[in-house]
Amino acid sequence: MIIVGLTGGIGSGKTTVANYFKSLGVPIYIADDEAKLLMLRSKVIKRKLIALFGEEVYISNTLNKPLIASKIFNNKDYLLKMNAIVHPKVASHFNRWLKKQNAPYVIKEAAIIFEHNKEAEFDFIITVIADLDQRISRVMKRDNSSKSKIEAIIKNQMSDEDKIKKSHFVITNNILAETNAQVIKTHQSILKQIKKLKN
Repeated sequence: MIIVGLTGGIGSGKTTVANYFKSLGVPIYIADDEAKLLMLRSKVIKRKLIALFGEEVYISNTLNKPLIASKIFNNKDYLLKMNAIVHPKVASHFNRWLKKQNAPYVIKEAAIIFEHNKEAEFDFIITVIADLDQRISRVMKRDNSSKSKIEAIIKNQMSDEDKIKKSHFVITNNILAETNAQVIKTHQSILKQIKKLKN
């Protein structure tokens, strides 16, 4: 099975692009969504997160996101430890999901493919980019967050330029009709490449 990675910075519109691919019949795995579900469902993850962050990491069986955000934003060590707890479980879950798929290729949407040196796990990688002002306004609306906080997150992430150098495909997500056209073109290119690999 061909695995395509879909990545991009905060507010670039990865989920919008993923949904366009989904409408073309491509199975989509959203790593962040699955991670959040596993953090609620998995007893092993729960136990380890409580040991890491304290009992208040769960409030009425829901994640205390502001607490986690404040801890990992101020201390990278917390982020590394949390990732070490959650990522292996997400990887196992993805592999089980992958076995059930029947399509020329699947897409795994993950925000930090390059940051965690995970390129080798994918046959192709698509990076989604968008204008900075678009990205900021999207996240402000979505997360009810301040402009300065979003700018700090963007500054902390790998630049689009660096991601583009490591990608097989780039989709610019500023105008939705144009984004959809780029998705169709990219989908066709991937199918052609798969055909070549099989020959």
